[in-house]
Amino acid sequence: MFTFVARQAVYDTKKRVFAYELLFRDGVSNCFPEISPDEATSSMLAESHLSIGVENLCFNKPAFINFHQDTILYRFPSTLDPLSVVIEIVESVEVTPAFLKACEHIKNMGYKIALDDYDFSATWDPLLPFVRYVKVESDLLDLSNQALMLKIETLKQQGKILIAEKIETSEEFERFKNAGFDYFQGYFLSKPEVVKHKNVDILASSVVQLVALSSAADFDFDKVSEVCEKDVGLTYKLMRFINNPLFNKRQKIDSLHHALRYLGTIELKKFIALLAIANLKGNKPIDLIVSSLVRAHFCKLMAASMELKENPPSSYILGLFSHIDALMDMPMTEIMQSLPFSDEVKQALCEIHTNSKLALQLRLCFAFERADWAVIYELSDKAGIKESELFKMYYASVQWADDMKSTLTEN
Repeated sequence: MFTFVARQAVYDTKKRVFAYELLFRDGVSNCFPEISPDEATSSMLAESHLSIGVENLCFNKPAFINFHQDTILYRFPSTLDPLSVVIEIVESVEVTPAFLKACEHIKNMGYKIALDDYDFSATWDPLLPFVRYVKVESDLLDLSNQALMLKIETLKQQGKILIAEKIETSEEFERFKNAGFDYFQGYFLSKPEVVKHKNVDILASSVVQLVALSSAADFDFDKVSEVCEKDVGLTYKLMRFINNPLFNKRQKIDSLHHALRYLGTIELKKFIALLAIANLKGNKPIDLIVSSLVRAHFCKLMAASMELKENPPSSYILGLFSHIDALMDMPMTEIMQSLPFSDEVKQALCEIHTNSKLALQLRLCFAFERADWAVIYELSDKAGIKESELFKMYYASVQWADDMKSTLTEN
């Protein structure tokens, strides 16, 4: 039996990732109909989480974890670090005296508690003294309702931290931020807030030249070297990446020519794509880069399992550039006009619902990020990859991206 996990980001008012909600499940429900949600959560924590680690899944940020009735009452995993975990109580629980006592015990152990899908019902009033975070679905909250806004203000006066869920647009984000909410969950960062053109400076031009060269099946080391030699910053970053122990465990690289030849064609193409994303980031949150890295590595692993040709490394580039519209504040279709990617890569990035294998990989990335189990089940069959293998690949990609994050943020 396999137990599964996915994560969904929680953003602060400046659109930085504050935490991740970990969604523990038993896979697609029709595969394990005899397993209750409580058993699935307990099984995941016992068999998978303790070996993978919350810190690896959440990039060392706080983890909101869903718990059901019996898991709270009888099988609460006290091995979890209360400093890095928030116990999220789902709306299906029954607020009994025994349950309240268990929540009080959890709070006294130092754990913070979040109440999911709060609907302002008096049913939850006995639970509120133990709750630190209150999560409200945005589509169920009418901000023009004065009575509800008064309740929101009361919660804030009680010291509750408010999280708005299902924030889908920039407008919704601004409205709920102005209404006093502290954190936000939703897909509003998957698209840029404002579509606008961004002037491409000299450094970005050099980056695009490298991407163009790396996208060719016939790789020209000399031309790559010429571009790098004209840009000290790019050369420095390339050398720093190559000398990082994560990639180079054998010897130090002391020249550009040595660096290029040492890596070889395939790995160098991946490095160039990674450097391109890092340099085009501008003042965007580093978490967008980390998400791009997860997708890139995940697509790369899926490509290997699907036995797709990786020269040029199309799947890796697909995942790595899947956030480029948000990074550059430009529509994806417009960006693709200026990048020399293959037609298949461009089509997958611009038209995700096409039938290509690359588009399928990208849809699987989105499904994991949104914890959409039904879609994962459906697409795993289309990709010819077992669900259990997909989850292993995703875990590995999260770990790899976390390692890469430290490299990206080095001085």
